[in-house]
Amino acid sequence: MSIIAQLSLGVSDPQRAAAFWSAALGYHRRPPRYAGDDWIVLEPPPGVPGTAIAMDVSESPAEEFPRIHLDIDAGDRDLHEEVARLVALGAHPVDWRHYPTDPHPAEPPYVVLADPEGNRFCVQGTRAPAT
Repeated sequence: MSIIAQLSLGVSDPQRAAAFWSAALGYHRRPPRYAGDDWIVLEPPPGVPGTAIAMDVSESPAEEFPRIHLDIDAGDRDLHEEVARLVALGAHPVDWRHYPTDPHPAEPPYVVLADPEGNRFCVQGTRAPAT
């Protein structure tokens, strides 16, 4: 059976994209394959589950409604806190017209953001009760 070894993101500035995703996910840059290798691949720290992400140079603009995108989980952090952290790292909110009007209670809430390259991704998690 096949497994996903890595995801490749189309980016115009691999260094900027790698800096954002490394800080966002706590990933580390995989060592270069050979001297002069400029291919950037980020991976989880040893023993931490996750899929590697490669920064693939692309001249195509980011899509408003991409056919594929990343979904990340806020973990034990409140959804709004995690979104604020990601925005502080360089992400920006997306005016997403497809949020459900009547979300199913079993589905976690989510927020759509774009990374500094414009690639859309979702952040799901829980919201702290209002006080």
